Amino acid sequence: MTVRTRFAPSPTGFLHIGGARTALFSWAYARRHGGSFILRIEDTDVARSTPQAVQAILDGMQWLGLAHDEGPFYQMQRMDRYRAVIAEMLAAGSAYHCYMSREELDALRAAQEASKEKPRYDGRWRPEAGKTLPPPPDGVAPVVRFRNPREGVVGWQDLVKGRIEFANGELDDFIIARADGTPTYNFCVVVDDRDMRITHVIRGDDHVNNTPRQINLLQALGAPVPQYAHLSMILGDDGQKLSKRHGAVSVMQYDEEGYLPEAVLNYLARLGWSHGDDEIFDMDRFVEWFDLDHITASAAQFNTEKLNWLNAHYLKQADPQRLAMEARRRLARQQISVDGGPDPARVAALYRDRVANLNELADAMHPYFRVPNPGVEMLAQHLTEVARQALAQLLPRLADCSWQAADLGQAVKQTAAAAGLKMPQLAIPLRVVLLGLPQSPSIDSVLEVLGRERVIARLESALGA
Repeated sequence: MTVRTRFAPSPTGFLHIGGARTALFSWAYARRHGGSFILRIEDTDVARSTPQAVQAILDGMQWLGLAHDEGPFYQMQRMDRYRAVIAEMLAAGSAYHCYMSREELDALRAAQEASKEKPRYDGRWRPEAGKTLPPPPDGVAPVVRFRNPREGVVGWQDLVKGRIEFANGELDDFIIARADGTPTYNFCVVVDDRDMRITHVIRGDDHVNNTPRQINLLQALGAPVPQYAHLSMILGDDGQKLSKRHGAVSVMQYDEEGYLPEAVLNYLARLGWSHGDDEIFDMDRFVEWFDLDHITASAAQFNTEKLNWLNAHYLKQADPQRLAMEARRRLARQQISVDGGPDPARVAALYRDRVANLNELADAMHPYFRVPNPGVEMLAQHLTEVARQALAQLLPRLADCSWQAADLGQAVKQTAAAAGLKMPQLAIPLRVVLLGLPQSPSIDSVLEVLGRERVIARLESALGA
C-alpha cells in the first residue's frame, strides 16, 4: 500500500497553529513512508470562504515549507463529480429524497426535546419494504439523505485514541445534498477521500463525530476505509482551548513577529509528539523519527516561552546572509535602507546570538544604517570633556590602524590607557557616538563592521572636528 495523506483546510479564516500541526504531521507521515501528501481546499461554505483565506493557507504552507505532492484541489471545482455520485446513490437506494419542510423538522425537534429525546430525523421519507410513502408535495425541493444502517455499530481503531465505536442507531439519515443541490461537508469529504485514494486521515479530534458517518458512506460506496488518527486539541498559554476565536493566530503572524519557520516547525513537531527527550531537530530528522505511536492522546499546551527559546537557538545557527535578507525586509517597512551602509550580513552576525527574533534583530541593526541621534541626557552623561579628549586622541590612531578587530581593539585600549581611563570609560562614549547607544557587541567588532570611513565621519561629526 502506498501511503497517501491529505491536509484539507476550510478557507473560512487563516491557517492557524492547530491546522499547521495537522498539516505537518500529515506531511511527515507521507514523507516517512515514501508516500504522497495531498492539499485539498474544502471551500463549499460559499458564504464564509474567501479568496483571501485561500491565499493565507497557501502562503502559510509555503512559509513552513510543507510542499504538497498533489493539488491544491478545490471542492467547488468538483461539483459535477459530487452530483454524479449522488445520482448513483439514489439509483442504488443508498440515498433518497426527503421532502420534509423546515417547519416540520423544527416541530419534530421541539417535540423530541420536550420529551427529552435526542433530536434527530425520524426517517419519515426513508423507503422501507412494505412502507408506503406519500406523494411528493408540490413546490418543495427535496434534500437528499443518506440511508444510514440502523443496526449494529460502526467503529475503527484510531491510531491515536484507540478503539472508537458508535451505535448505528444513534446516527440518523443525515443530509448529503441540500435542497439547492449543494452537497454537504461529510459527503464531499468521502467522495474526495475515495477519489484521491487517501489511506491515512490525520486530523483534529473535533472530527471524531464525523468519522462514523464518513465510514458508513465509504462502505455504502464500496470504497476502502482509510485509517484515522485524531489529534487532541491544543491549549493556549492560559490553558484554554486554542481556536480561531481564542488565542490562535495566523501562521503568517509568526513571520510578522520575527519567528523563523524552522523554529515554528520544530516547536509544532513537539506539540503532542515526542522522540525521547530530544528537543531540537530539523525536518529531515523529524521525518526519519516520526510515527503515530508516540502522539499523545491528551491535550497539548502551547508554551510561547519554549517557542521563543527555540527561535533564539535557530537564529544563532542561521546563515548571516539569510538573516540580512530578513532584516532588510523589516527595515524597509520602517523606511530604513541598508544601501550605502555596512554589509548587513556582517551586522546581522554581530547580533544573531543577542536577540530572540528577527524583529529584534532588525531593531538592533538600525543604528548601522542611519546617522545616530543620541539624546541630550545621554550625551551629557557619557560624552564628558574627558571622554571627548580621549575620542579626539583615538581619531588619528583609527586613521592609521589596519581595519581588523584585533588591531582596532588594541587602538582603543592604548588610547584609554594613555588618557588614564578604564576601557569602559572610553568604549561607552565611543558606542554613543557611533551608534547612539551605550551598549553593543564588543567595540572592536562594531568598529570593524561599521568601516573606517563611517567611524571617522561619525567621530568627527560628534567632536565638531
